[in-house]
Amino acid sequence: AMPMIIRGALIQASNVKNPAADISKMKPAEVRKELAAIKEAMIRKHIALIGEAAKRGARICCLQEIFFGPYFCVEHDKRWYDTAEPIPGPTVERMRGLAKRHGMVLIAPIYETTVPGVYYNTAAVIDSDGKLLGIYRKNHIPDVEPGFREKFFFKPGNLGYPVFDTAAGTVGVYICYDRHFPEGARILALHGAWIIFNPSATVSGLSKYLWEIEQPAHAVANGIFVGAVNRVGVEPPWNIGKFYGSSYFCNPRGKIIAKGSEDRDEIVVADLDTDQVKEVRDTWQFFRDRRPETYGDLVKQLP
Repeated sequence: AMPMIIRGALIQASNVKNPAADISKMKPAEVRKELAAIKEAMIRKHIALIGEAAKRGARICCLQEIFFGPYFCVEHDKRWYDTAEPIPGPTVERMRGLAKRHGMVLIAPIYETTVPGVYYNTAAVIDSDGKLLGIYRKNHIPDVEPGFREKFFFKPGNLGYPVFDTAAGTVGVYICYDRHFPEGARILALHGAWIIFNPSATVSGLSKYLWEIEQPAHAVANGIFVGAVNRVGVEPPWNIGKFYGSSYFCNPRGKIIAKGSEDRDEIVVADLDTDQVKEVRDTWQFFRDRRPETYGDLVKQLP
């Protein structure tokens, strides 16, 4: 049986190694070497942070969106395609080893490639024994100013909204821009997720006023916990704004129960009482009172 109290962790972190501002003079081999160094620096940073989360007793831990580098979708540059990996692949294999070593469920969002030329924004879900349970591919792909030009880099997800039966119970994953769409969160909850993790990359000027509205609303509408993760810092050479951290857990009543700072690398830890899911749903009964037969327009291409 799933334990009643599950300690969760969210890791927010600034990028370690900035890309070169002017790559036009670099040879292709030099560019690939630089990209590999950027990734390796960030992976090593996260290995240490994951170890720290384990020391603090976390049984499930979620990293930020495309955790192994900067948020590169600001520019239309094909060089970033070379940072994508298959799943399973080198980074996910390292994360599997960490999950097993620490006995911790790990959600590791990376840039995924399948066949040549096809790329997804993906999260791998790894159980506490190191088994790769599956992946979620970001479904909603933005093209939003300032600098969130993801349609150049990612094909929309083709796996729907899977849930994952982990040692910490059934969990769902939603990635960044997905959080603006209530439909997928509802599907994840109906399929048994007691928590939805949302690894993100978002800057102050754009979405901050929504950050603590939409996801607590998902929590309330569905009687679930939410773990929302955002990176921190300004990322040269683009400097599109400040990634404002503020990663948090909220409970099924929509109350934020643990929250990170706006500007520091941090591990946000909370004890999540899974009994609250039943307690809140028994009170509000939104699932009982749903009227799916009246929602047909949701699956038509309107207007």
